[in-house]
Amino acid sequence: MTHQNPSARPDIPAVALHGVHHTARPTWKLAETVHFYRDLLGLPLVHAISAKGWGPDNHADFLHFFFDSGNGSTIAFFYYIGTERPDWLTVREHYQDRATHTAWRVRDEAELLQWRQRVEAVGIPLRYQIRHEVIESIYFNDPNGYPIEITWQVRPFSDADKRDAMLTIEAGIGMENARDKGATFGSIEPVWQRKARQIDEAVAAGKASVYVLDVPEFAPLIDLARKTPEYQTTPLGNGYVRIDGNPTLQFRRKELGFKPAVWYGALTGGLAGQIRQFDMEALVIAPGDAE
Repeated sequence: MTHQNPSARPDIPAVALHGVHHTARPTWKLAETVHFYRDLLGLPLVHAISAKGWGPDNHADFLHFFFDSGNGSTIAFFYYIGTERPDWLTVREHYQDRATHTAWRVRDEAELLQWRQRVEAVGIPLRYQIRHEVIESIYFNDPNGYPIEITWQVRPFSDADKRDAMLTIEAGIGMENARDKGATFGSIEPVWQRKARQIDEAVAAGKASVYVLDVPEFAPLIDLARKTPEYQTTPLGNGYVRIDGNPTLQFRRKELGFKPAVWYGALTGGLAGQIRQFDMEALVIAPGDAE
């Protein structure tokens, strides 16, 4: 299926958003939720609606209340009176459930560490602190089990990031379409292979190659390759550097100084060849046909 971008149509007005007004979730723990957000985190309670159920006949009466989360945004909750949490809304310890979460921005690392200190001081269990590419975050849960993230952005997104995002999503959609026609799409590897072909038609034959977006978080890959005599680095002039193996490529995470979240995204720029090993310690890429 092909989707056209309607932004080019003259009859569709150009529009813009100006930040998040609120996110909202249900809660069945009224007192605990208010205590957590207002008293422990210090977010002011700024608005509340109390209403009879409306719309469907089975809609419960409810309280809808809002906490100020900074910069004009709020986080809101619905407390449905006389109801119990249905099983299908139970929060599970599963990565797909944790994909739905709230992430708040702070200005810098110092503020992030201040938030970590507060979270720990008021007795909220901290899950972990981690760096992912352009952000560093702390994570914890609210009384409902909802994941909360507080993050600072290490560098602003650039035009190179925007172009790279477009290529990544186009490669992913291409694989999704191919899957609908019977192709296998069970890992990220074919996305990286497809993306490499979008970036560069002059892939070195018989060698493994990786494409590295020339941004600070991935710079150690380029620096190490330039210091390795058997590897060749080629700036492509489009924001990427191609690293060719001889004929394979091998990298070790600790040698690069990569945190796991960055390490496992190290091939996000694209790949020509086949992954032979990719675990917490080492990455090995051999020559081979894509897909």
